[in-house]
Amino acid sequence: MNLEEILDVMGCKTRRDILNFLRDEPRFVSQISQELEVGQKAIIEHLRAMEETGLLSSSFQKIERGRPRKYYDISQNIEFQIFISQGNIRVKLPGHEFQELQRLEERSRMGEEVSDELESLIENYDDAIKHAKNLLKQLDERKRALKKRSLNLPVIAED
Repeated sequence: MNLEEILDVMGCKTRRDILNFLRDEPRFVSQISQELEVGQKAIIEHLRAMEETGLLSSSFQKIERGRPRKYYDISQNIEFQIFISQGNIRVKLPGHEFQELQRLEERSRMGEEVSDELESLIENYDDAIKHAKNLLKQLDERKRALKKRSLNLPVIAED
C-alpha cells in the first residue's frame, strides 16, 4: 500500500466520511450516496480510488429481486502516525514493512503472478536495511566521539 495514496485518500473529507460509514458493515453505492447526501457518480469515483489504493474491497451479493449489488467494505486495518515539528515532518506506518508482503502473498495464493512486484519489494527492503545499517553506524560513531571528548575534558578544581 502506497503511503502517498493513503494520505491523498485521507485528505478528502468525503472519503473519510465514506470510511466512517463503512466501519460497521459493507454498503452499496446508493446507501452510501443517500447517507452522505453526495451524488452516486461522485461516490463511485471515490470508491474506485479507495479500492485502487487497497483501502476498500468489493464483492457482489445476490438480492431477492434484480441483479446482484456491489458492496464495499474496509479491506484491512491501517494505522499511521504523522509527526510535524519545526523542520521535520515524518509519517510512520506501524507494521508497514509487512503489509505489502502480506498483500502479495494473498494475491499469489489467488493465482496471480507477483514475482516482479516481489523482487521490487525485496530491493526496497534491501535498500531500507542498508539505510538502517548506515544510520546505526553514524550513531555509533557519534557515541564514540562523545565518549572520547568526555574523557579528554579538563578537570576544573572548585575553590
